[in-house]
Amino acid sequence: MNRLSHLVLLFPLLIASGAEASPADATLIQKNYQLAVDKWTLEMRVATTQDERIKAWGDRPDAAAAARKMWEQIGDSLGEEWTIEPAAWFLRNTQGLVTTSPNGSSAPTFAKENDAIRKAIETSHFHSSKLSPICMALAANQDPRSLAILEKIQAGHPDKKIQGVAALGAAIQLKTIGDDPELMKKRLTYLRKAIIQSSDAEINGTTVAKIAEDELYIIRYLTKGRVAPDLAGVDSANRPLSLADNKGKVIILLFWSSSDPDASRVIEITAAMEKKFKGRPLVVIGVNHDSSEKLRAFQADGTVTWSNFSDPENKLSAEYRVGTWPLVYVLDGERKIHYAGAPGSFVELTAEALVAEIK
Repeated sequence: MNRLSHLVLLFPLLIASGAEASPADATLIQKNYQLAVDKWTLEMRVATTQDERIKAWGDRPDAAAAARKMWEQIGDSLGEEWTIEPAAWFLRNTQGLVTTSPNGSSAPTFAKENDAIRKAIETSHFHSSKLSPICMALAANQDPRSLAILEKIQAGHPDKKIQGVAALGAAIQLKTIGDDPELMKKRLTYLRKAIIQSSDAEINGTTVAKIAEDELYIIRYLTKGRVAPDLAGVDSANRPLSLADNKGKVIILLFWSSSDPDASRVIEITAAMEKKFKGRPLVVIGVNHDSSEKLRAFQADGTVTWSNFSDPENKLSAEYRVGTWPLVYVLDGERKIHYAGAPGSFVELTAEALVAEIK
């Protein structure tokens, strides 16, 4: 066989080898997406005219497209341990992304992919020493199957420190289910285990002990039936704003930012809800952690139609111990909490019931 024939046979192998998934490629996707978000943030900040702001908003990096690129890298390799960290990134960045069908129904955009990740954790990585990132990604993933996996890890993983991280994740997941005494008892048990076994473990620069402390604060002050703490600050024009000024009104308190993966959907449904309740005893108040300049731009061009605390340094968000954005509280006229969780239909249903009670 001549030299040319050898090269012809070798060429497809080289292509296949070059197409293989790798940790470096997965890391590059994460970095490129973050760079795109940072660049977009700067463009929004420097936009001075309405046309520039509209164009910049339209150029927002596509979280779904980045997730698809990541899936191309890890989807066929989920049995390999190196995929655990990028799989955690995938779970975090696809949370809240939905696809709307022509008939108006919606469903999670990456439901099958997230199912595949959960299955891989159970079948291939259950005993891995690298599960901490995936545990916290599962904690933010509002699916009962994620809770089931976290509970298995906290009970049966060979590393007690990872057990503690999983227990923390399970406690965070449980707060989305309800506040009945049995659930509350379980949450406290998991938080105690997290503190005892994993207090010094770091998750995205924060210790498990600090996260668990915040969760204990939420149980004490920010669960259903508690009177929510007042918030006082300023809006994007530096005018004073507070929750206490809205006594007697139902309050939809939304913690959000334009960098949230599903920001466009959150803005759309919040604007629609504010329009629906216009003229009734309900007010939508955001706590926004974009720059004040960007928030003013959104309000100037009509993208954002509700009042917002400007909270670029997350000081007000810290008062409510917000760990996952977006987050909504529905408060009655006395600021008693009736709902805490993700934006969506439950927010509107709860608000409708409370408004109907006001004479």
